[in-house]
Amino acid sequence: MALAANLVIAVAKAVGGLAASSPALLSEAAHSVADSLNEVFLLAALRRSRRPADRRHPFGYGKERFFWSLLAAVGIFVMGGCFSFYQGVEALRSGSEEDLNGYVAGLVVLGVALLAEGGSLLRALYQVRRQGGLGSGLRDPALRTVVAEDGTAVVGVTLAIAGMVLHMITGQVVWEASASLAIGALLVYVAFRLGRDARDQLIGEAAGPEASDRIRELLKEQPEIDSVEALFTMKTGLDTALVAARVDLVPGMDSERVEEVAVRIKRSIARAVPEAEQIFLDVTERGAPEAREAWEGPAATGERGGA
Repeated sequence: MALAANLVIAVAKAVGGLAASSPALLSEAAHSVADSLNEVFLLAALRRSRRPADRRHPFGYGKERFFWSLLAAVGIFVMGGCFSFYQGVEALRSGSEEDLNGYVAGLVVLGVALLAEGGSLLRALYQVRRQGGLGSGLRDPALRTVVAEDGTAVVGVTLAIAGMVLHMITGQVVWEASASLAIGALLVYVAFRLGRDARDQLIGEAAGPEASDRIRELLKEQPEIDSVEALFTMKTGLDTALVAARVDLVPGMDSERVEEVAVRIKRSIARAVPEAEQIFLDVTERGAPEAREAWEGPAATGERGGA
């Protein structure tokens, strides 16, 4: 829905901006073009991230969402923010009185765009609510990017309307140039925030503190575990994470007992924390020599549930 709305709006803004020679309207056209390209990226992310794990990518393709969201942030910065700055600076540099013919049509275009962008934003916010509200719904980088784009689009169109109206009233292009610069600053800020979030997830962001605390508590509750030496988690997708724990076992267990304990612990973690798709256990003191083989086997070091 956001892609369809932005494609129509981008064409309308571009035609209106060229007809009226309006820097603010042209800045908004660049903004809509950037949003359209970004939504193509996000559609690719949704499709590619659902592919199952294979030999080349044993942890799956969940991080595709983060990669394409990073590209979307770069697109907002380059195509939207930089072009808006250029339009604003160029308008200030020329400083000449511009022909205001076509500004009424341009304002009509922006009014229609405001309604379309507002409708798309409401649809995105409804989707956020369906996926658990602001806390849980905005974990999805694709949905978070759409909400950010639609929100900045509503603000940007409002700024463009204000700049054009003030330009028409005062005859001073500085108002419209200032609107273009404000739109550029807004887009650069949004691109920075989205890019920073995508970067953190790409380089290996830990699972949420609640999930980590729950896993640590489960491990400490096991009578066979003497202490939890280390716990590492990493998001491998939107709803999946890798869990690796280094534990110290009580002495005196044979290899068969170690294997049973490892399978039970891993299944307990998988039930309590559904996002824990890959679970690995490592022991610091393997106790009896016969336990070494068990802790190096698939039950201790394998995948979810000891499979």
